[in-house]
Amino acid sequence: MPASVPASVPATSRLNQPQSIEDLLLYRLSCLLADAGGIVIRYCEGQFGITRREWRLLALLGAQGAPREMSSSELAQLAHLDRPRASRTITALVDKKLVSRVARPDDARQVTLALTAAGEALYGEIFPLTKQVNLELLDALEDKEVAQLGDMLGRLEQRSRQMAARGGLPLADRRRGGSGRSRQAPAQGDAQVAGNGK
Repeated sequence: MPASVPASVPATSRLNQPQSIEDLLLYRLSCLLADAGGIVIRYCEGQFGITRREWRLLALLGAQGAPREMSSSELAQLAHLDRPRASRTITALVDKKLVSRVARPDDARQVTLALTAAGEALYGEIFPLTKQVNLELLDALEDKEVAQLGDMLGRLEQRSRQMAARGGLPLADRRRGGSGRSRQAPAQGDAQVAGNGK
């Protein structure tokens, strides 16, 4: 228990009565991701030679049981990445011959992305490992709690999308030392949310 939380505050209410950063939901989620997600990163980088972000895009292209094609903007939105980061990651995957750019038959100017045979094979190797990490983590909960967690995560995701869609949030101006300036914030980012401490 964080030392900064007064004993008078019940443990069950620390999330909705935060006394320090250690009580914030986003911080706790970021710590969970750092610990358990770090295992996945070690597999990706140490065993397979791809980054966490590259795995995210590779996995989304290989999801739902069969490889699929989508535009770079569609993939960026699905991955919650801004377009510059997504573009750099896609280029890296193309250079590694894991993803191919395919011109649409009806319009050669429109390009879709798809896994190559090597990309499909790599997806088939990594996904079972990441699946096992997630299932081992969920072993801490009862089956009923896992179902409740899935429902709660869905509601939190919906609320976060509503919050992000409001706009009007300041963006950091890194050319001026990270000071904020009032601009319209994009609805999608790179999973970096103010207040998560990461």
